[in-house]
Amino acid sequence: MPDLAALELLVAVARTGSLGAAGRELGMTQQAASARIRSMETRTGVALVQRSPRGSTLTDHGALVAEWGSAVLDAAHRVDAGLAGIRGESRDHLTVVASQTIAEQLLPRWLVSSRAAAVRAGVTPPEVTLTASNSDGAVDAVRGGRAALGFVEAPDVPSDVRSRVVAHDDLVLVVAPSHPWAGSGVTVDAATLARTPLVSREAGSGTRLFLDAALRAATGPDRAPVAPAAEMPTASGVRAAVAADAGPAVISRLAVSDDLAMGRLVLVPTTGLDLSRPLRAIWLGGAAPPAGPARDLVDHIGRGTHNADR
Repeated sequence: MPDLAALELLVAVARTGSLGAAGRELGMTQQAASARIRSMETRTGVALVQRSPRGSTLTDHGALVAEWGSAVLDAAHRVDAGLAGIRGESRDHLTVVASQTIAEQLLPRWLVSSRAAAVRAGVTPPEVTLTASNSDGAVDAVRGGRAALGFVEAPDVPSDVRSRVVAHDDLVLVVAPSHPWAGSGVTVDAATLARTPLVSREAGSGTRLFLDAALRAATGPDRAPVAPAAEMPTASGVRAAVAADAGPAVISRLAVSDDLAMGRLVLVPTTGLDLSRPLRAIWLGGAAPPAGPARDLVDHIGRGTHNADR
């Protein structure tokens, strides 16, 4: 197949009637235009131009290839215009999906800070559409192309999804003030926690996935799962259920900081359990996030002091 530049030259010869005129139209010398046509003839094995002392004209086969080439060039121009539109759209708009703790506690601060940095640099900030989900839902949205960038709390991400750690968070054990564990000096070990029904997020949430992995690491992979005392679809639902003494919960420190400060919930120390977790950005494609707003946001988070309190 000839390349697009060679096809463009051949179509110009058909339109202008001579190789010299086509070369001038495309900003080429006649010698350069002639050399490109010869290369095209060698590559295709077809005589395209009839050369004579009076000039160069297309052969019958050359005229046919020029007709086909014109259609190819039209299609290529449509593709190029479409890509330009996509690039402009992706530069002006960013779709983000995040697991709920990140969406509620961290992303608003990250987005405000990123927007301010863009304004200071004289760059128009993109419009951001943010959707909250659990970690499994965030992975599905990125895989399905419904979001260019995701943020998850899960301990692992699938191998077909790229990721980068952008912050850290701690999970903490909390109970209602009336719960027996709220007494001074109480510490709960991993084995006790593993056999206690907890107020929990739904299956697929990053917090629940991380806690299950941490308990298996501390008590053994054969640990029999314990049915939750209650399942809630949001962190606020977990907090409300714990405050109503439905049971203990392990939840992000970020999500319960106000409840702890106001005495609505009580933090219970744990032993033998690592509850520090990484928070990840996820995307599809190359080793770095897609160029444009997605990469800009991830890089901005990485440059700042945006880690959750540890």
